[in-house]
Amino acid sequence: IEQGLVPDWRPIFDELKVDPWGPVSRKIQRYLEYAPRDGVTVLFRLAIDRARDNAEARERSLVAARVRGAIEASGLTAGQFAERVGTSASRLSTYARGTVTPSAHMLIRILDTPELLER
Repeated sequence: IEQGLVPDWRPIFDELKVDPWGPVSRKIQRYLEYAPRDGVTVLFRLAIDRARDNAEARERSLVAARVRGAIEASGLTAGQFAERVGTSASRLSTYARGTVTPSAHMLIRILDTPELLER
């Protein structure tokens, strides 16, 4: 990091995109704790932050797709589905759009509902 240029760091940036919380990211974070603040350290901080933000956006999108899939698989209307899982239709809509991420217990309920209805 101290002696390279952006082309030299490309493999590091690529790894951050693939695994934003992985060992490479953690090593860089440890380095940034004691390294003097300069353009290079700012660049690496931004790269980690951007990689994590992008990963979280992808995860929210995946959760929203799973919620939409569960609603569709249930054969219920969105309002009926919301009632079945114990939330409001408007809140369920925010989950399905990805603007709000459901809690872990709500997500499990949502994902389990189509299977429960098949019984």
